[in-house]
Amino acid sequence: MKKSLILITLLLTGCTTQVSETNELLIIAHRGDSSEAPEHTMPSYEKAINSGADFIEIDLRITKDNQLIAMHDEAVDRTTNGIGKVSGYTLDELKKLDAGSWFNEDYKGEKVVTLEEIFDRFKTDANYYIETRTVDNQTVMEKKLLKILSERQLLDKVVIQSFSSESLKLVHKLNKDIPLILLCKDAEVPYLKLNEINQYAIGIGLNGKLVDEAFVGRMHEANLVVHTFFDKKNEKKQIEEVVSYGVDGVFTDYLDNANKHQ
Repeated sequence: MKKSLILITLLLTGCTTQVSETNELLIIAHRGDSSEAPEHTMPSYEKAINSGADFIEIDLRITKDNQLIAMHDEAVDRTTNGIGKVSGYTLDELKKLDAGSWFNEDYKGEKVVTLEEIFDRFKTDANYYIETRTVDNQTVMEKKLLKILSERQLLDKVVIQSFSSESLKLVHKLNKDIPLILLCKDAEVPYLKLNEINQYAIGIGLNGKLVDEAFVGRMHEANLVVHTFFDKKNEKKQIEEVVSYGVDGVFTDYLDNANKHQ
């Protein structure tokens, strides 16, 4: 088995997060169990937790009235029966949308969920892998996110990721104990400044198609963990390969497929 660097004490221990050496692989449920239920809905998260995922992933968006909700896209068009940007809706307006029928009729009437609703449902029974993003190039989510986590005593149950280094640096400034993952786009990978990343993040996240064994080795030498996501259509054929390279965690749309590689 591989010897890898991963987060070990977030797995329902309640202890302070740290990086350690182990042979385990983190299974991160991408938008919940998104192949079995509509992404970022309560059924999707429930199925992910019941399937034994180590983390449930939550993409954050912010509403017109400054509420944090779980949704990947900037607009509501793909995953609801509404049209337009999330930021153009109040939470009450979003709650009137159908967030399930697009997946199939069994989920007709599912609601857009807030971050607080997810936390209040699952409490410390889950670990949360949360993605922040800037809004109009401004860091507007981070203080509110940390306030919600603190109020619910979940600061030790979370990993925060972002494509925005500014977002992560702000989180690190506010709370240096939260493990952070810098997401990398294709063009960024050759230009990673590892020593700089180490100042605020514990690792990187990137598409599995960009990973090879040498790359993972270089990240581990820099004491950075590697978490990989996939293009959904390619996950099943890529996941076994990236696991063999020694990555530390995988985002998966297919939990059964991912669990067999642990």
